[in-house]
Amino acid sequence: MTVSPTLSPPINRTILSNIRWQTYQALVLDLAQTSGKRLTYDRGQLEIMTPLPEHEVTKRLLGRFVETTTDVLGIEIYSLGSATWSREDLQRGLEPDECYYITQEAVVRGQLSFDLKVDPSPDLAIEIDITSSSLDRLGIYASLGIAEVWRFDNQDLTIYVLRGGVYEIQERSQVLSVLTKSDLLQFLQRRGSMGENALLREFRSWLTRA
Repeated sequence: MTVSPTLSPPINRTILSNIRWQTYQALVLDLAQTSGKRLTYDRGQLEIMTPLPEHEVTKRLLGRFVETTTDVLGIEIYSLGSATWSREDLQRGLEPDECYYITQEAVVRGQLSFDLKVDPSPDLAIEIDITSSSLDRLGIYASLGIAEVWRFDNQDLTIYVLRGGVYEIQERSQVLSVLTKSDLLQFLQRRGSMGENALLREFRSWLTRA
């Protein structure tokens, strides 16, 4: 049996109830130029999170793994960072830590405005959940049609692949099949013990041999 890791108290989060969709959208716009805030909306509940430094370091490192992998493999990507993804008809929305179009890159290349009722959803989202969200972010990702989510809780990495509207836990990425959970973890566990660029050089070298 797998024992769930103990998560830090969510001291960097605020939950508001009975928030209208229009209020959520207004806050998204108001905070668009303000760094350090992430909003999650789920049918009237609004969570405002201020990421901790550890959160930011890890999300960026996982993002660099994605970018390095696609570069080595010669795959084009469209990186949209922590862009807001939402659907009014579902009354749900969130901002991933990092997100990418990979298999659908050519379809949305250069696009700056998205309607997820019409446009394809991102292929991959990265979710750093060190303090554990109070809202069902994975359920929101699924409802928005995000094909794959990597969730790291500071100890373990879980790869979720969307199938039939439900996430299944997989050992290997579907969108970047060269990568497995164990591959990513072995490099993540070395963060802080060496420089980021040195770690990325080793990751790149490993990819060329994989």
